[in-house]
Amino acid sequence: MDWSLFFAQYGAFLKLALVFLSVVVLIKLKKPLSFSIAVASVITVLIYGIPLEKAAVIAGKSLISSATIMVIVTCYLITFLQRMMEQQGDLDLAQRSMSRIFNNRRVNASVTPAFIGLLPSPGAIFIAGSMVDKACGDYLSKEDKTFVASFFRHIPESFLPTYSSIILACQLTGIQMGSFVLGMIPMVAVLMLLGYYFYLRKLPKETGEAPSENKAADVKSLLVSLWPIIFVIVAIVGFHISVYVATLAAIVLYFFIGKFKVQDVLPYFLSAWEWKIVINTFVVMIFKDLLTYTNVISALPDLFAQLPIPAFLVFGLIVFVGSIVAGSLAMITLCIPMAFAAIPGAGLPLMLFLMSITYVAMQVSPTHICLTLASEYFETSFGDLVKRTLPVIGVFLVILTFYYLGLTVIL
Repeated sequence: MDWSLFFAQYGAFLKLALVFLSVVVLIKLKKPLSFSIAVASVITVLIYGIPLEKAAVIAGKSLISSATIMVIVTCYLITFLQRMMEQQGDLDLAQRSMSRIFNNRRVNASVTPAFIGLLPSPGAIFIAGSMVDKACGDYLSKEDKTFVASFFRHIPESFLPTYSSIILACQLTGIQMGSFVLGMIPMVAVLMLLGYYFYLRKLPKETGEAPSENKAADVKSLLVSLWPIIFVIVAIVGFHISVYVATLAAIVLYFFIGKFKVQDVLPYFLSAWEWKIVINTFVVMIFKDLLTYTNVISALPDLFAQLPIPAFLVFGLIVFVGSIVAGSLAMITLCIPMAFAAIPGAGLPLMLFLMSITYVAMQVSPTHICLTLASEYFETSFGDLVKRTLPVIGVFLVILTFYYLGLTVIL
């Protein structure tokens, strides 16, 4: 074998595999995610030959970038709001109201985090995690609860046009937003069913509470207890107000409407700072920016184009690997226009296929900050979360492929 030719063809992929292998090994050795990602960042600098001065500049820009600051600020504000809701007993009241309405733990553990997922903020996982924890009790391990909270909280991101990735993809392809949402409904149902089959069916349906005798009153109680979250969602979706402004406004209104005293909320100014989360955010953002700088994504099309598989699968592989490395927005911008140009007339089926792949890839990506937040909340490891997620998305990808092939025949 001509090793020089081999490394010329596959060197970029082998380097990328080494970087991610280092993360896997360190997590397997029970090292903290922040440490694992930091080591992977150092390895990235070394094997891609990034000058130390340039790496320092990239790291510095990552620390003060608007994206990093917004993640930290919104996480802080949502944690602050969560503390207030816990003090008032509103999260407990919402859980009890949901239990009385449906009298089903499985519904409580899936519908509630999916609703919270309407909040386009990483910090929403804290509220979803709190409600999943109460719904599941001791029936699921904390590792399983991490998966349930993260998985169901992210389902709205797969199809709702309130997320920037979907808006961008529709703009790039010319696919109508309504057509995309309708086309995604079957796959959203598949996601819900897979989450139920793999984990939620372990839960007993019964909540231990008496069924509702007045569902209208319980629905009202649920809405009243969750009004700060509903306020934030309406402000973001209906009026296009930024997450941190909407959350700050909710905190101020809640302070007066909930009749808080200043001494009640003073401790939250410090306790809402979750320093593990801040450190993880910094480390993940630096890692992502270093990988982006290497331009490793540009090598993926040539690599996968050599595989003896259909073009839609080639682009599916590129999008999957690229989304894990650089995030969904980067791959939507880089790859979806390329895919539509390479497969003329692909239209809606290809859009649904590739967008679904970017979504599931992000559910196992170490650059996805929400996953690290979920692991921190339940005090579990990122590796445990990925181990539980892989079988689910594996089955999903098989079903998605048949769905794509079926749509290409029908449409």
